[in-house]
Amino acid sequence: MKISSPAFQDGETIPKKYGRDFENVNPPLRIEDVPESAASLVLTMDDPDIPEAVGIPVWDHWVVFNIPPNIRDISERWIVEGIRGKGTRGELEYGGPRPPDKEHRYFFTIYAIDRLLNLPEGSTKAECLSAMAGHVLEKAELMGRFAPSVHS
Repeated sequence: MKISSPAFQDGETIPKKYGRDFENVNPPLRIEDVPESAASLVLTMDDPDIPEAVGIPVWDHWVVFNIPPNIRDISERWIVEGIRGKGTRGELEYGGPRPPDKEHRYFFTIYAIDRLLNLPEGSTKAECLSAMAGHVLEKAELMGRFAPSVHS
């Protein structure tokens, strides 16, 4: 399985428009080679480079689960097909990058799983990962970088 974006290559800079202080819209994503036995997809976006003082290991920016397994293109400004989970800020929508200190890495991860998750809207990434345990068929990752903005 593979996840990519026409907006940036793996390991490269995520364009500013997808940042929280700019248009704050999700970048377009492409999903390929989903296993035929997948019952649903789970998409997460997180930042493991948050400052230690925040007190958590990873900042979750986006969580969507029970995405139909035939979805291949996630458009910019995607109207979610699936159930929206809750990010670290408590929001159900995509929350763009806004690193407070230095360039951070942002990981878009797609999981193909063999079931639907019996979870309500607003479930956290941790709740999704727990419910998916033992049901992940494949996963793929796309990493982009984003640096703090300088406002004048």
